[in-house]
Amino acid sequence: MHFDFLVGCSPAHYFVCSNRRTGRRTGRKPITLAVLGFLIVACDTSGPDVRAIDPDTGRWYGNELRNQGEAVFTANCASCHGGQAQGLAEDWRARQADGSFPPPPLNGSAHAWHHPLSVLLQVIDEGGTALGGNMPGFASQLNRQEKLAAIAYFQDFWSDDIYAQWQQMGGTD
Repeated sequence: MHFDFLVGCSPAHYFVCSNRRTGRRTGRKPITLAVLGFLIVACDTSGPDVRAIDPDTGRWYGNELRNQGEAVFTANCASCHGGQAQGLAEDWRARQADGSFPPPPLNGSAHAWHHPLSVLLQVIDEGGTALGGNMPGFASQLNRQEKLAAIAYFQDFWSDDIYAQWQQMGGTD
């Protein structure tokens, strides 16, 4: 028995199974429902391909995502990281009175560029408490597209040299 829908992501094939020997359709199988959720996620092509280079920007994101990111960043991040991701603390490395670190600049002048995209997404999801900060997690507030858009926005402030170093250190890997 094999599952025809594993060949492609056509929704019309999600529940169709066939007997490999006879080729006869056998209808729905219980395992199909278990696999369905995985396939919907696996076949989801929404969001940018972070390993592709946009011809206009020369980076993993395009201008449209960066523009979307400005709105996401302004609404969710700017109050702590500054409107242009410049940070608001005089020294982002000095602990605050409560012992936590202030929100760092994300514009390439601090250390955000030392972390690959996967870590940046993780910090957005889980927050900065584990890193000594007070940033809340945004896992349930922002979807993946919005998180990537926010990252595209602050990375747009990075110089080409900083961006190239980020890529060499893992970047979108």
